[in-house]
Amino acid sequence: TPFYHCVSRCVRRAFLCGIDSVNGRSYEHRRYQIEHDLLRLASIFYIDVAAFCVMSNHHHLILHVDFAACKKADAKDIVRRWHQLYKPKKASQKYIDGEFLETHELNQVNTLIDTWRSRLYDISWFMKVLNEKIAKQANKEDECTGHFWESRFKSQALLDEKAVLSAMAYVDLNPIRAAMANTPETSDHTSI
Repeated sequence: TPFYHCVSRCVRRAFLCGIDSVNGRSYEHRRYQIEHDLLRLASIFYIDVAAFCVMSNHHHLILHVDFAACKKADAKDIVRRWHQLYKPKKASQKYIDGEFLETHELNQVNTLIDTWRSRLYDISWFMKVLNEKIAKQANKEDECTGHFWESRFKSQALLDEKAVLSAMAYVDLNPIRAAMANTPETSDHTSI
């Protein structure tokens, strides 16, 4: 199936977003950052965001993996996308710039393209890139080290259209169940 419901939850009573009633600190700015990062990653990876919501200690995503588009993508497109995520390798930058590549450099680039192509449709890599940035930022703001997330993430494959629609409704209605909004239209930082 190309559809997955992914959830990441904070540990140690950490706040992902919202106002911490214990210390009075506001983490609302993270909601905007998470939404921005999420949409940016969706434009880089071959993964579409079908639904999302950012809660105070977790976030939900419904992801659609576009395996076919990734497989038929041009090699230079793969390299350009990867360079938006990580610092370019010397050989891959030469490849993008159209410079001459020695045989060993061309072999390296071809290996990298295969590796990067497989990662650009992998939900584990998508979640890693998204959650790693959030965790580093949160630990810096909280002046601490260690785990920010409960686990890598939880994922549920959505096997049919009914499951996809049910999961999307669950995600979009999550802020209402948590009394963060009264109606779907007033829910901020959700796909609805």
